[in-house]
Amino acid sequence: MEIFKQRVNEAVRFLRERMPELPEIVLVLGTGLSALGDRLEAQVVLPYAEIPNFPKATVESHAGNLIFGRLCGRPVAVLQGRFHYYEGYSARELSLPIRALALVGAKALIVSNSAGGLNPAFAPGTLMVLRDHLNLIPDNPLRGPNVDAWGPRFPDLSAPYDRGLIDTALACAARHEIAQVTTGVYVAISGPSLETPAETRYLRRCGADAVGMSTVPEVIVAIHAGMRVLGISVVANVNDPDNFKPIILEEIIAETKGAEDRLARLLLAILSEM
Repeated sequence: MEIFKQRVNEAVRFLRERMPELPEIVLVLGTGLSALGDRLEAQVVLPYAEIPNFPKATVESHAGNLIFGRLCGRPVAVLQGRFHYYEGYSARELSLPIRALALVGAKALIVSNSAGGLNPAFAPGTLMVLRDHLNLIPDNPLRGPNVDAWGPRFPDLSAPYDRGLIDTALACAARHEIAQVTTGVYVAISGPSLETPAETRYLRRCGADAVGMSTVPEVIVAIHAGMRVLGISVVANVNDPDNFKPIILEEIIAETKGAEDRLARLLLAILSEM
C-alpha cells in the first residue's frame, strides 16, 4: 500500500503543477462519449501517458486525455476515457485517477458509461440515471490496508448516488425536453466477454436494469473520498434472453455516439444547476 500511496502522491504533485485552478467536478466520459471534452474553455490537455503512474488506455474508443478547463463557468476535470478491470488492472489501479483528483480538491464526480440494457422497458438510446449498483467485478479498490487520511475503513454505500443530483438530472431532462431519460440499477461485470443469454437472465433477476464493465470501482473510491456522485449510462442495446441476438461492439459504439448529443445537453444542464 505504501508503494501505491507514493504513486498517487506523484500523480497529485504533477497535476497540481499543471492545472490552471482547482477542479470542482470530475467528469468521466466512457466508451464513445469523449466529444464533450472538446467543449471546455481554457483547456489544459494532459495525455494519460504523460501523467506519472496513470494507467495506459488500451481501448481504442477511449481518447486517453485528462483535460482541465471550464464548462458552464465551472472548473472541471474531464477524463476522456477510462480504464477497466478486463484490461488487466486491479480495481485500485484503474481508479487511481479518481483518487488523485479527489486529493487535488474535486468535490463531485459525474461518471458516464455505455451499457447493455437488461430492462425490457428500455430502448436503445435510453439515458439511465443510476440510482444504485451491483458490483460483480471480483475486486474492490479499497481492499488491503486503509489510508485513513483518504477515507474511512468501511465507507457507507447506503446512497452511493447523490439523491439531490439525481433529482437535478431528472428535472433538467424534463425542463430541456431531453427524451428517454429514466433511472435504474447498474451492474458491473468483469468482462471482456459479453453476456450469455443465461447471464443476461440472471443479471436481470438480480435487479439490474443495465450492465457494463466499468464505473463501480471509480464510484467506490469517490464515495470513500467524500465526493458527491452522479452516474449516467447510455443504454446502447437491449437484449431479450429468450430471443438473443449477437452483441457487436462496433454497433454498441455507434448507438452510444447516436445518444452523445442528448447526453452532452443533459450534462451541461446539470452543471449549470449544481
